[in-house]
Amino acid sequence: MLTNIWNTVYPILIAILFFELIIIIHEAGHFIAARLMKIKVNEFSIGMGPKIIQRKKGDTAYTLRLIPFGGYCAMEGEDESSDDENAFSNKKVIQRIFVVVAGALMNLILGLIIISIMLCTQSLIGTNTVAKFDADAVSSSALQVGDKIKSIDGMRVYTATDVSTGLSRSTDDSVSMIVQRQGKDIEIDVPFKTERYEGHQYLAMDFYILGVKKTPGNVILNTFKEWVSYTRMVFLSVHDIIVGRFGFSDLAGPVGTVSLVSDAVKVSLPSMLRIMALLTINVGLFNLFPIPALDGWRLFLLAFEGITRKKMPSRWEWAINSVGLVLLLGLMCVITFSDITKLIK
Repeated sequence: MLTNIWNTVYPILIAILFFELIIIIHEAGHFIAARLMKIKVNEFSIGMGPKIIQRKKGDTAYTLRLIPFGGYCAMEGEDESSDDENAFSNKKVIQRIFVVVAGALMNLILGLIIISIMLCTQSLIGTNTVAKFDADAVSSSALQVGDKIKSIDGMRVYTATDVSTGLSRSTDDSVSMIVQRQGKDIEIDVPFKTERYEGHQYLAMDFYILGVKKTPGNVILNTFKEWVSYTRMVFLSVHDIIVGRFGFSDLAGPVGTVSLVSDAVKVSLPSMLRIMALLTINVGLFNLFPIPALDGWRLFLLAFEGITRKKMPSRWEWAINSVGLVLLLGLMCVITFSDITKLIK
């Protein structure tokens, strides 16, 4: 009985802790950058809601709060004017840009570290070369063992992740590929079976990619290549939402994210690390989008200030940020409701 309860609870705990780790790493990026730029930090908080414990060191109060979702790095003069020479608002534009970008940069670095750990835990390093086919594979009528896949429907392919990403984005039962065969690049149309999952049609990948033995060199090289592939995956996902391929019901909020990670924990360590890497890279990049209430909007305003030498009036900045925050919170509520509905179903 206790074992069954623990097997249900521990993946959720790991997911919650990782979700909070992403936020802590992000806010730590702002904190470290602020200290490097000699900006006064009033409070660095882990979690949200009521205080559990608080300790002050120098000018900064370090706080642990009750709700393990969120956190913040509150800097002097961040949202208002201040007479303190070490206030955020009184620093040079380039210094403020560095502090704003540092949070997302730390998330991207964390993604790089997780990918390297993931590759080290795998027995082989995946490539973009066809190794073998399922017994009933229809793609074998066009593909051959040893084919190196170089593009799928116009998308350049460099890694094993690119192969699965390219196939997952195609909704037809035939895919245009450029493969390298016997030293020559040829263009072929590859047929696939299709299957439906959660209301969407996907190709059934019926072949396996070649794995090669790990070496320090190819682990390092593929860490950066996979990081680029994951980064591109985020932008492709945003594109697919904009063009209507996916709707808001396909998005996941905190509840859905915890569920997704906890499910991956039950599968295998590489699966868990893969989801974690994608999540932290997603958070880092999304925060840089020029959306009010996100770091990207502040970065946009700082770039505007740097170019024009003029600041947006504080009342306008406050109003835009407030509206953006309300819309984001509203969207988060809708997505969370959708997450809970899916779990109940």
